[in-house]
Amino acid sequence: MSQLTTLILSYNALQCIPPLAFQGLRSLRLLSLHGNDISTLPEGIFADVTALSHLAIGANPLHCDCHLRWLSSWVKTGYKEPGIARCAGPPDMEGKLLLTTPAKKFECQGPPTLAVQAKCDPCLSSPCQNQGSCHNDPLQGYRCACSSGYKGRDCEVPLDSCASGPCENGGTCQEQEGEDAGFTCSCPTGFEGPTCGVNTDDCVEHACANGGVCVDGVGSYTCQCPLQYAGRACEQLVDFCSPDLNPCQHEAQCVGTPDGPRCECAPGYSGDNCSENQDDCRDHRCQNGAQCIDDVNSYSCLCAEGYSGQLCETPPRPAAPRSPCEGAECQNGAHCVDQGSRPVCQCLPGFGGPECEKLLSVNFVDRDTYLQFTDLQNWPRANITLQVSTAEDNGILLYNGDNDHIAVELYQGHVRVSYDPGSYPSSAIYSAETINDGQFHTVELVTFDQMVNLSIDGGSPMTMDNFGKHYTLNSEAPLYVGGMPVDVNSAAFRLWQILNGTSFHGCIRNLYINNELQDFTKTRMKPGVVPGCEPCRKLFCLHGICQPNATPGPVCHCEAGWGGLHCDQPADGPCHSHKCVHGKCVPLDALSYSCQCQEGYSGALCNQAGAPAEPCGGLQCLHGHCQALATKGAHCVCDPGFSGELCEQGQGPPS
Repeated sequence: MSQLTTLILSYNALQCIPPLAFQGLRSLRLLSLHGNDISTLPEGIFADVTALSHLAIGANPLHCDCHLRWLSSWVKTGYKEPGIARCAGPPDMEGKLLLTTPAKKFECQGPPTLAVQAKCDPCLSSPCQNQGSCHNDPLQGYRCACSSGYKGRDCEVPLDSCASGPCENGGTCQEQEGEDAGFTCSCPTGFEGPTCGVNTDDCVEHACANGGVCVDGVGSYTCQCPLQYAGRACEQLVDFCSPDLNPCQHEAQCVGTPDGPRCECAPGYSGDNCSENQDDCRDHRCQNGAQCIDDVNSYSCLCAEGYSGQLCETPPRPAAPRSPCEGAECQNGAHCVDQGSRPVCQCLPGFGGPECEKLLSVNFVDRDTYLQFTDLQNWPRANITLQVSTAEDNGILLYNGDNDHIAVELYQGHVRVSYDPGSYPSSAIYSAETINDGQFHTVELVTFDQMVNLSIDGGSPMTMDNFGKHYTLNSEAPLYVGGMPVDVNSAAFRLWQILNGTSFHGCIRNLYINNELQDFTKTRMKPGVVPGCEPCRKLFCLHGICQPNATPGPVCHCEAGWGGLHCDQPADGPCHSHKCVHGKCVPLDALSYSCQCQEGYSGALCNQAGAPAEPCGGLQCLHGHCQALATKGAHCVCDPGFSGELCEQGQGPPS
C-alpha cells in the first residue's frame, strides 16, 4: 500500500473518514472522495500523503466552520483542489468555494448540527430504542446493545406478545404460556371483545319511560327526555311555570298544559313568550305629517315643526317678528340689546369692540401678577400708550429685555423710565407729574433706536438719548405688563434697572402698541388679574388686599381666617380662642361653644383626667331640659312660659 499512487473512493455514500485512513500512503498522488456525504475531515488526516497533488472532494455537503479552516488553508498551498468543492453550511457560507474563500471566513458560531456531528458519531442521534445502549462500530456505524425483552438493529422488536400493548381502552394484557400461545385482555367495565375495543351496550338492560330515548355511554347510559319530562328515566313531569323555568316575559301569566307551557300575554305584548311589543302605530291617528312613536299598549305623536297637541292637531302660530339680535355673536358674556332695529352688544366691564371680542382694561388685584406679550412687531421702534389708575406709590408698568432693556415703573408716584439699548451704563428719566391719585392718566412712550420720549396726559415730553455704540433691544424677549416673573425681577433689581420690584396694583386700560389697540386675552395672564376697572382708593386692608366690586366700590379681599370690612376681625367664631385643654371645640351659636373631650378626659374644659362625669346627673329641670356649656356649666333651659333655676315658676304657654 505504500506504493499506491491513485485512490478512487467516489460515490460510496461515505459520511466519515477516520483520522488514520490514509496513514502510510506516502506515494499517493491522486485521491478522489467526490460524490459522497462527507461534511468534515479531521485535521492532520493528510499528514502522510506528502506526494498528493490532486484532491477531488466536490459534491460533498462540506460544513465550512472553524473545524475546516485547516482544509481551506491546505488546499490553497499548491492548489491541490481544482475549485470544485463548495460549502453547504453554515448558512452564511452556503455555496462558497473551498479554494477561493478566505480562511478567516471559516468561523464557528456554536456547535454543528446534530446531523453533521452524527456522521462521525452515530450514537449522538440516539438510534437505540427501548433503553438500548449505543456503541460506535467502524463497519456498521453503530451497534445497539438491547435491554431485556427487545431485539433488532435499533431494539425496536419486543420478545413477548404483550410488549406492544394490544389491549385497548385500559385493558390489562396477560401473556399465555407456550411459545406461540398469544395473550388475553382483561377489559374494564363498559368494554368487551378480544382487545377490549367494543363498548358494551348498557341500554340493553335499561329502559327510558314516557318516550325517552336511551343513549349508551361507557359503563353507563343517559335518557333523552321529551320536553315535559325529566329525571334519570324521564319519570318526572316538569313544571315549566316554576320561577326557574317560566319562559313568559313582561309579567305574562304562565299556564301549564300537557304540551308544555302556554303564556297569556299582558296588554300590548304578543308572541309565544310574550316577548314582542305590539305595534300600536298600525292604526295611529297622528295628524299633519307627525311621526308615530310606538310604546307599550299606547303610542305618542312626534309633531312636525310648529304643530302641537296630543295628536299634533294644533297648527303653528304665526311667527313672531325676528329680533335684530338673532344671529348676533356677542362674546365674553355680553348681552345683545335692540336699539332701533340695530343689534348692540353690551359688554361686561373691561371688554370692548363691536362684539365685545377684546379685553381692553384689567385690574391687577393680587400681588406678584403680570401680563406677558410675545411676538411683538417692529420692536424696539415702538409707540406705546396706556392709561393707568392707582393709589399706590410704586409698581412695575412695563418691562422688556434683560441686559439691554427698557423699564417703565411707578416710583414714589412718578413715572420712571430706564433705557439701555447697549450703551452701558443705562439712563433714566422721571416724569414731573405724579399719577397715583386714583384718577386715570395717559402715559405715552415713544422709542426709536437709542432715543426715548415720555409724556404724561399729553404734556410736554421728556427726552432721553443714549449715546455710544448703536445696538437694538432684544425683540425676541417678552414684554411684561404690571409686573414680571420672580427671576426676571431679581435680575433687573440687581442691575439697577428698576428701583422698586413691587408689582403694579391698580388698573391699566387702552394699551396701544404702534397704534394698535391690544387685546389682553391674547396675553399670558397670571391669576389675580381681573377684567374691568374699578380702581382701589386708599382702602386700608389689615389682612388682605383691595379688590374691585362694581356696585359698592372697592372692598377688601381678606386672607384665610380673617373677615370684616378691613380684614381686621378673626373669622373663626367662638372657637377662635377656645379654652378646651384635651378636646375639640364645637360652636353652639355665634358667641358660645362646648368642648368635646378626648378619651380619658372630662370636665367642661376637658381638663380633668379619668372617666367623664355626667354634668346633668344631679340637675332635675321641672319644665325644660338640662344643657351643659363650657362657659356656664350645667343649667336648665326652660320651656316657653316657665322660669327659675329648675324651671319651676310659671303657668305654661298662654292658651
